[in-house]
Amino acid sequence: MSPPRWLAGQSIWGGPNLVQSRLLAACDAAVLAGCRAVGSNGFDTTAQGQATTYFGTNFDAAQFGARDGSFAASAVDSGNTINGTASAKVDTTVMRIFGAREFALSATCTASMGVGNSDVMLVLDTTGSMDWTLSGTTQTRIQALRAAMKNFRTTLATATAGSNARIRYGFVPYSSAVNVGALLYSANPAYLADSHTIQSREANWTTGTVTVRTGWGAPSQSTDDDSQNYDESDWSNYGSTVYPDRDSCNAVLPSPNPSAWVNDGAAQVDVGVPFINGSGDEVQVTTTTQPQTQSEYRCRRINDNQSARRMQVRTNTRDLVTTVTTTREGIYEQQQSGQVFSSWSYKPVTYNTSVYKTFAAVSTNTGSNGTAQSSTWAGCIEERSSSAAASFSFNAITGISPSAADLDIDAAPTASAGSKWAPMWHEVAYYRLNSSGWLTTTSPSAYGDQANSYCPRAARLLATMTQSEFDAYADALTPDGSTYHDIGMVWGARLSSPDGIFAANVNATPPNGGNVSRHIVFMTDGEMSTTYSGQTSWGIEYNDRRVTDDGYTENNSRHTSRFLALCEAAKAKGIRVWTIAFAAGTTPELTTCASPVSAFTANNAVQLNTAFQEIAKQVGELRVVQ
Repeated sequence: MSPPRWLAGQSIWGGPNLVQSRLLAACDAAVLAGCRAVGSNGFDTTAQGQATTYFGTNFDAAQFGARDGSFAASAVDSGNTINGTASAKVDTTVMRIFGAREFALSATCTASMGVGNSDVMLVLDTTGSMDWTLSGTTQTRIQALRAAMKNFRTTLATATAGSNARIRYGFVPYSSAVNVGALLYSANPAYLADSHTIQSREANWTTGTVTVRTGWGAPSQSTDDDSQNYDESDWSNYGSTVYPDRDSCNAVLPSPNPSAWVNDGAAQVDVGVPFINGSGDEVQVTTTTQPQTQSEYRCRRINDNQSARRMQVRTNTRDLVTTVTTTREGIYEQQQSGQVFSSWSYKPVTYNTSVYKTFAAVSTNTGSNGTAQSSTWAGCIEERSSSAAASFSFNAITGISPSAADLDIDAAPTASAGSKWAPMWHEVAYYRLNSSGWLTTTSPSAYGDQANSYCPRAARLLATMTQSEFDAYADALTPDGSTYHDIGMVWGARLSSPDGIFAANVNATPPNGGNVSRHIVFMTDGEMSTTYSGQTSWGIEYNDRRVTDDGYTENNSRHTSRFLALCEAAKAKGIRVWTIAFAAGTTPELTTCASPVSAFTANNAVQLNTAFQEIAKQVGELRVVQ
């Protein structure tokens, strides 16, 4: 049986042995503390100071009858592994009679951060406030987030270098919606509804006299020339001939004087887009800009005391602008019957989404005066059927109560329309107004306006990523929209759940066959901030009323209750939930949402980076190597 590490090769005398043990323990504590203090700057002076402080705290030489205690630490791999050396001296008593006055003790220690298999789902607030500038800087919040994310990935990559550990990353950027349409369509097109009712508008038509253009008359043109940017250069001598008097010099001046304008270089031609004027004629304006030059001559005395003359020249430049207007007179005839746009009816409209959900272009008569407009799905979704309950709770046995499809993390859609997600169709989304311009539930209404609609960057399933792939994704995050924490959390949980519709991805066995730790990192810069007139994952809340009874009362608190129930459901699946409150104080809701000792507050970019670094270290494992 091997002796304990602190006894191996050491003296059997009790005093030195005790000091040796404490020396080694303090060395271990110091390198662990130094490893934990390593940030994106590696094993810098701050981390070194932390290691030294821990050694001093854990090794009080005088307490053990020792002296000259010292500690030094170094790292050769940016702080992923830290080596420490500690030493001290112990004066002898009995051994003095044999000439041994002291024992020189030393210990070496190494700490390293290693990472097992880990899945990290980054649920990121990309709402409009993330475009705000951080106080006292020129950096925006979204720029600070991008930098902290990249350092986070670098830290985990360093910790796994040379190992067979698998680290995967997934993303759910969120605002008032999430962009998961491509993931759902790829999983199963039937998960998306083939028809969906949207707060929209329909054109009303009347039968009347319709004037139809049947052709064009012969084109006519008018031309207008205008010189612009006339400039004169300085006078300079023209030739070396000296003339005895003014008359002899004037007699040889070139004619005409100034010379004719000549083109100088290529002309720039701007062909205007044809348009229809108020008379129904087609008009097209073509503008040609031609640089030109001319020479101008004069005779000047050589000096004030002589009548002798020399010829001088200067160059004049201009742009000759020629405008040609081509007009084609429209030929019209009147028809006695036809459909004429008269008004809009703002109301719920059921649309066929079977083609739209395939990301193909679809035409609807919702353009100006009922004209056709083309739409292509960006990928954001409207949620499944819901419950307009005031509050929700989670129980490990019964799940979320009351039950609602939009809060169900795992269940796949069935044949029921309410169990399916629908494409968010922002081009056709309109809210209703009354004649005074206030929101109304009257349907149909003669008044309305297009709803604001925001669609974040597309979410991504868990996958290994190179640093460049990760960085490119981070750099493409753009801020827009309102703050709906529940839509971010439910999709972070759905993409992380080993029991849901993406289970095949989540449960993919790592090459090393080891266990996988699962994490959701939830970063936000604000409290819940909902909208009742914009289009969200719950439609236009004032008119759809899937969450509230009247479209707005308690809207924030009800969505918050949903959010907290989802946090508990995610944690019950063994997923560690981390929360970061950025550029704003943390809230009780974010602290409650987080797993134990997993909530952070970051008031600025440095603290945000620190929070991500601390999470990276805890996703990894700090351990003593020797």
